[in-house]
Amino acid sequence: MRPLGDSPLVRNDKTLVLAHDHGVEHGPKQFAGVEERLDPNTIFEMATHDAVTALAVGKGLTETYYPSYKDDVNLLAKLNGGSDLWMGDPYSAHNWTVDYAAELDVDAIGYTIYPGVNKEPEMFEDFRPVQESARDHDLPIALWAYPRGQAVKEHRSKEIIAYAARLGLELGSDFTKVKYPRSKENMEYAVKSAADNRVLLSGGSKASDREFLELVEDCMDVGVAGLAVGRNVWQRENPYEMLDMLEAVVFEGASADDVL
Repeated sequence: MRPLGDSPLVRNDKTLVLAHDHGVEHGPKQFAGVEERLDPNTIFEMATHDAVTALAVGKGLTETYYPSYKDDVNLLAKLNGGSDLWMGDPYSAHNWTVDYAAELDVDAIGYTIYPGVNKEPEMFEDFRPVQESARDHDLPIALWAYPRGQAVKEHRSKEIIAYAARLGLELGSDFTKVKYPRSKENMEYAVKSAADNRVLLSGGSKASDREFLELVEDCMDVGVAGLAVGRNVWQRENPYEMLDMLEAVVFEGASADDVL
């Protein structure tokens, strides 16, 4: 891990990543009802909101849109991904390098692994040069750690999510994004298991304002460092209102009741 006190990804020791790798991972169906957001400019505009400490996107969006927003958006370069057209064990292949991301002047690196799948050894080996190259470029690393595979019977269980959080520490990331393990107490265990690694809550599928904000509040209460959220922001009719509320809960310690 590297010191992050001067990182643009951290504000008041907290982080809010606006995730927008869904075009690769899930396809255009994720934009049903908000088709105007198929235009990435709308998401880059959202990322200029004060609540957002980084925008996570892939190579194509970085090349095409980031130059116009470089002064206003901190960019987390998501280096791998795969479509949900694939039917086997998930495997997230490289589609660009840390060196190229650094040439584009990004602020951080993001990478996905699926512990427990048949290709786990290859994914861990794939991550090694990414992690080392990011260190060479002094770029913080966020690891998306999503356990899957035949041996993982319940991928949101207490022990599985704690294991995912610990893997971020052990493999050398600075942040580890994990799914919610179904209770506040289980998330606290995941945070403790990660030691000094910064755990980020995965925002997940769109929920009601209250349900989502109460979830974020619970996670912040037990030491989560922030969240990486996409659909619970940009699938909303008024995403800026949600970002206002998240800013209060994540960075100012407000409760869901305070902002609703």
